[in-house]
Amino acid sequence: MDKTDERLIAALKEDGRASISDLAASLNLSRATVRTRMERLQASGDILGFSVVLKRDVASQPVRGLMMIGIEGRGTDRITRQLIALPQVRAVHSTNGRWDLIVAIGAETLEEFDTVLAQIRRFDGIAHSETNLLLNTKKAAR
Repeated sequence: MDKTDERLIAALKEDGRASISDLAASLNLSRATVRTRMERLQASGDILGFSVVLKRDVASQPVRGLMMIGIEGRGTDRITRQLIALPQVRAVHSTNGRWDLIVAIGAETLEEFDTVLAQIRRFDGIAHSETNLLLNTKKAAR
């Protein structure tokens, strides 16, 4: 990936619905170059897809946090499926180091957030966890 690819990705992050013509004009590239680079970035897996961020998604679930989970045994796949089924779970990340999973959680209230934490802690196979509330976001992925 070179600087032009990075500029293209930055432009797509800014407006994922921008047309190839608009991207080409803003990046001072030909339409064919933009199309070819986008296709190559998708084929290589650097771009996995495009998504829509809705206003209501950003406004909902104002209480957010990260729960780090340590799992005993080989229950990671089962616990991941259980987590994904919860509507308050926004993302589940596998990781290395002390924790097996990092879970992004969103809730409408602190009480709902606490209830979800208690529910997750009761999952069979969770050995220990630690949770941090997110107080302020300086930059969020689009």
